[in-house]
Amino acid sequence: MNRIIKVARMQLINKWTFIGIPLLILGGAFIFTMAIFWLVRRAGGDEAVMYSGGAQAPMWYFLALGIQSLTLTFPFSLAMSVSRRTFYLGTVLLFGISALLLSTFYYLMGLVEQATGGWGLGGRFFALEWVADNNGFVQIMFYFVLMLLLFMIGFWIATIYMRWRTSGMLVFFVALAAILLGTVFYLTLGEKWGQFWAWAITWSAGGVVLWGGAVAILMAGASYLTLRKATA
Repeated sequence: MNRIIKVARMQLINKWTFIGIPLLILGGAFIFTMAIFWLVRRAGGDEAVMYSGGAQAPMWYFLALGIQSLTLTFPFSLAMSVSRRTFYLGTVLLFGISALLLSTFYYLMGLVEQATGGWGLGGRFFALEWVADNNGFVQIMFYFVLMLLLFMIGFWIATIYMRWRTSGMLVFFVALAAILLGTVFYLTLGEKWGQFWAWAITWSAGGVVLWGGAVAILMAGASYLTLRKATA
């Protein structure tokens, strides 16, 4: 366990990667959103509640973070005789803690947002109704699972590159494109888009937590199995 914690600390050598940049992205998105909300009200905009998806911005950064956390430190860890298993567990542990802290922050800021009437502007940045209508645990887990899923996608892509290099990436993206294109063809030629959207709108935040968590676990397993044979 001590070596796992040391790997987590190694990842934090550059604190900007795991802490500074996500907060900078979130802070910038919040400031710009509040400025837009204020301008809308200042210009005589109606009193309807305004919504922003700006809070998602740091989540998408975690996709890149999954790639960086492997490519920037994995070669160094191997040179320090750190096992792949230890590196994997330490990295995922650090990310899990970071994601949980940020998810809790989202929830708490959502409470403040609702208590202040959308920061006095009637806007929603953190407390989007579809998520905020659930209890606190579901809200925190919703953000946590999405961050975890994006991180594991990036991490798995990076392990594929480390394992099979350019040829592996080529096969991966060609296969991904084929799957997506095949799905679009199936839905279009079978005239099933209506059924698809009817099914999609029935999803709840709790459903996203369960299914998103299951997919994230599968990707975590695939990432570890790929990493076991990866080289620097």
